[in-house]
Amino acid sequence: MNTPTDTMRDVLARLAKEDRDLADPTTLEPQQGRTLALLTNLRWNDDLPGMAEARTVMHAGGLPARWVVPSNDNGRDAILHVHGGGWAFCSPSTHEGAARRLAVACGCPVLTFDYRKSPEHPWPAGLDDVAEAWHGRDPSRRWSMAGDSAGANLALCAMLRLIAEGADLPAQALLFYGVYAADFQTASYVENSDGPGLTRAKMQRYWDWYAPQEVRADPEVAPLLADDAALAALPPLYLNAATLDPLLSDSENLVARLRALGRDDPFDRFDGVVHGFMQMGLALPEAREAFARAGKVFRGRSV
Repeated sequence: MNTPTDTMRDVLARLAKEDRDLADPTTLEPQQGRTLALLTNLRWNDDLPGMAEARTVMHAGGLPARWVVPSNDNGRDAILHVHGGGWAFCSPSTHEGAARRLAVACGCPVLTFDYRKSPEHPWPAGLDDVAEAWHGRDPSRRWSMAGDSAGANLALCAMLRLIAEGADLPAQALLFYGVYAADFQTASYVENSDGPGLTRAKMQRYWDWYAPQEVRADPEVAPLLADDAALAALPPLYLNAATLDPLLSDSENLVARLRALGRDDPFDRFDGVVHGFMQMGLALPEAREAFARAGKVFRGRSV
């Protein structure tokens, strides 16, 4: 579906009105862009799901994190959630709502944490922080990973690193509309080059900040380039994507690689919604459905 759903169209109209005088954050100085990204994301964090516990902590890398525990905590599992934002923007604050909805859907606590951002800290700084957070996890829980957009990239790259090191892997991973390669000529980049929402030009600027051309062939930068053995060794995955997203083909191409290896990781395409739609749970039924589907897969494996 290459046109917005009715609810997505309403949200896009609202955003066009609310943001009409705002700059594109990727064209600003990084700290200005972060301030703007914080303001534009916080509108989705009203009326948050209640938690049995919600507190700010410091994770293993010494950076701030949010630990949220739902009332339906199964007592066994926990999820390390890597937030998106083009490797440059966003934080546990911008993704508080997403972390809480994920916790409720999966029935376990979620730790969403900060990591060093580009361009001041290009690859592999953010990835190193994700790996450090993983190694510093509480051993009393069975841990999985989740990530959205650039966070899905970091989560997947971290798992590839763990495989290469022979380290313990997540029990499973939930990857939401991730960025897995720096190919700007895929079908979805061409079809959705000018948005709505994320554009090809914005993604090119994110990539230029995060990883120079000479490192983009490294699977720890572009995990779609990982070899078959590494992809086959990944823990069970759940993936989703949005059809009005330049990154749709990234997920489709990764799923094709996984299928060719005989894996059957579930993959959901959400028609008529834009990149980052799961942030919009207050307004979009598709966002709420996305958390529900991911949670159903997670709980079905968590036995």
